[in-house]
Amino acid sequence: MKLLVGLGNPGDRYAGHRHNVGFMVLDAVADACGLPAWRRKFQARLTDGTVGGERAFLLEPQTCMNESGRAVAEAARFHRFAPEDIIVLHDELDLAPGKVRVKLGGGVAGHNGLRSIAACIGTKDFRRVRIGIGHPGHKSRVTGHVLGDFSKTDRTWLEPLLDAIVKAMPLLMAGDDPGFMNKVALLTRPPDRDRRETDGNKGGSGTSSGTGRSGTS
Repeated sequence: MKLLVGLGNPGDRYAGHRHNVGFMVLDAVADACGLPAWRRKFQARLTDGTVGGERAFLLEPQTCMNESGRAVAEAARFHRFAPEDIIVLHDELDLAPGKVRVKLGGGVAGHNGLRSIAACIGTKDFRRVRIGIGHPGHKSRVTGHVLGDFSKTDRTWLEPLLDAIVKAMPLLMAGDDPGFMNKVALLTRPPDRDRRETDGNKGGSGTSSGTGRSGTS
């Protein structure tokens, strides 16, 4: 049995923010798996059922990001989840948009939601699914970036990514983190045609004159 925790801030005004991508993933998983309606418990939205062939509780803390650990700790105590059975899905500034990495334990990298969870459950040894949102470049722009909505351009990779994570969930639930990451990467890889066109564009602006190349050898 696993506790899947999506991080974000509660309320409609935050729903589209990059910081709320953890909520977005859990919403997609709950819909795809046909889980029961969300209910309020443990200072969070909660649902449960079978995910990837295993019993799971899905938790979206409603405290605010910086206090997420309170809800996680309550749920973990009540259902007796060991730290290694807690999987936290969150936004990651230090990964390119659309990239996904999984790790067990480690630092919190300035993420207040992770910091709160580690403090409230007394350990950093829980699994994290890090979902890349990219870095805005300068630290002065970080707050506006994470608390800003995904753009229309972002949506071109976000929606396929959510779908890929849902399809790869059985691997995550089984503890096959490398397999999960590989499947997500394969499912979100552009089709061969798109990659060839991109690679071709890098080589220069060809013409339709029949020469086949725009440069000289």
